[in-house]
Amino acid sequence: MPIADDAVEARAQGWRTLAALHAKIEERLERELQKAHDLSVSEYTVLDVLARQDGWHMRMQQLARAVVLSQSATTRLVTRLESRGLLRRYLCEDDRRGIYSEVTDKGRELLDAARPTHDAVLREVLDEAARTPELAALAAAIA
Repeated sequence: MPIADDAVEARAQGWRTLAALHAKIEERLERELQKAHDLSVSEYTVLDVLARQDGWHMRMQQLARAVVLSQSATTRLVTRLESRGLLRRYLCEDDRRGIYSEVTDKGRELLDAARPTHDAVLREVLDEAARTPELAALAAAIA
């Protein structure tokens, strides 16, 4: 195999390793967040991203990029969270076309309750991955 092919295979293997670790983390987080807090990983991520804005608000397209979802998927997700009283949307005062979202007090309470679950699961999965030879280097880089 020529050197160029070796490099391509190394990148592909790296990507497969990253995808495997991501799937492991996502699956465990989804199960535990749903069970303990009735939240999906995507819902948790939206609440977390918005709660970290500290007085600064995000437009829907910015939120979509931050949570790595399409704009339409983000809008549907925000609508679900809003219907549960966890978020509120409002029009931008400067540009009436802009819509901002922010976490409500109820949303912050749920996020505060869910954050220890999220952090513990993430730590557990990374610890498990660190003991798996194929994932150890990647787990160490993330941790």
